[in-house]
Amino acid sequence: MRFIDLLLKKRNGDKLGPEEIEFLIQRYVAGKIPDYQMSAFLMAIYFNSLDREETAWLTESMAASGNTLDLSRIDGFKVDKHSSGGVGDTVSLVLVPLVAAAGLKIGKLSGRGLGHTGGTIDKLESIPGFQVDLSNEDFLSAIETEGLSIMEHTEELVPADQKIYELRDSTGTVESLPLIISSIMSKKIACGPDGIVLDIKTGTGAFLKEMKRAEELAKGCVDIGEEVGLNVSALITDMNQPLGRAVGNALEVEQAIKVLKGEIAGDLREVTVHLSAELLLQSPRANALEEGLEIAEEKLSSGEALGKFRAMVENQGGNSGIIDDIGLLPRSEGKVEIRAPSSGYVSELDALEIGKAANTLGSGRREMGEEIDPSVGVELNKKIGEEVQEDEPLAWLHYNDRSKLEEVKNTVKDAFGFSESPPDKPTLIKKRLR
Repeated sequence: MRFIDLLLKKRNGDKLGPEEIEFLIQRYVAGKIPDYQMSAFLMAIYFNSLDREETAWLTESMAASGNTLDLSRIDGFKVDKHSSGGVGDTVSLVLVPLVAAAGLKIGKLSGRGLGHTGGTIDKLESIPGFQVDLSNEDFLSAIETEGLSIMEHTEELVPADQKIYELRDSTGTVESLPLIISSIMSKKIACGPDGIVLDIKTGTGAFLKEMKRAEELAKGCVDIGEEVGLNVSALITDMNQPLGRAVGNALEVEQAIKVLKGEIAGDLREVTVHLSAELLLQSPRANALEEGLEIAEEKLSSGEALGKFRAMVENQGGNSGIIDDIGLLPRSEGKVEIRAPSSGYVSELDALEIGKAANTLGSGRREMGEEIDPSVGVELNKKIGEEVQEDEPLAWLHYNDRSKLEEVKNTVKDAFGFSESPPDKPTLIKKRLR
């Protein structure tokens, strides 16, 4: 079998077989296929795509390209969750303790952010002392004893995805749906869960801005789950405005704690409850979606989810005192208001522009490895559909570098649009697939 023959086959739009795809992945990870040849193959996929079977074979080959997590020693129903990413997306910090409180076992491998704000790992590292670099044994032990753990994605897990993603980023093939699907699902399969829920976001602040593309991605991932015998469901959720009211690492941790305490409700809580209900429905814990929603709401209201969050923080070396004293989280030196130019209703709130503002303040990275400032970000006082009075605060900017402030003020101010009458609020859960 020769690489060039397989490249020509896909270039001509022909279907590859499972052995051919496995050969490609194994040889590439082993360094036997150079980047320039794999780049050509990715471009052939970009133009000619992969069908459902080819995508499943690629996904399975990538999942088997390195180490896998063996969860067999852990009793109970094991679950995982993936988000396609957005602005203010703090769902994992609420969902992980919530489903653990409901009796499921969840071990989540997460990454760092590149863009608007940090990823889940960066957010957790804003908690003093919190350890994200765990051994597999410590990770599995935490899931066994506490029912939950979140740690940083390791290089040994699905190395094919890491190598291929770097090429996709530099060859203009990031948007290929089969490659996106295989990237998402290979990592989840390698983690060995019994069930997975996907949060596919669409809108101005999402990677997939068009509903049609979001639907194609969600359906593709669900189909791959079916192909490989894995229980997968997906929700397509709105990202035309930030999720929640905090954009920035420590600010988002604070918000997650307030949701777990029952101090605030809103869209972050609603999305998290619905995603948790999907996992409960996959498990023996719930027989209907309504039952899953009731269980999730009860675990939040009772404080059991907060208790699991406290246990996770303590188990991973973090200072759980942040739960009772938010002031222990990193705090910016300055805070300024952005005020409404007139009275009316908020009719637009561009998630992407808010994300850019937070990034400029230092909450995100422009390049991998760049340091972030956990204390800065944007805190929203008003969202779409809410009434506002002239000169009332629309948002607060948390900053440490005053030189960036004027640019950010204008960005945030321009992200808001207004109307004289109440607009329709965006539909939060746009579609459900399973």
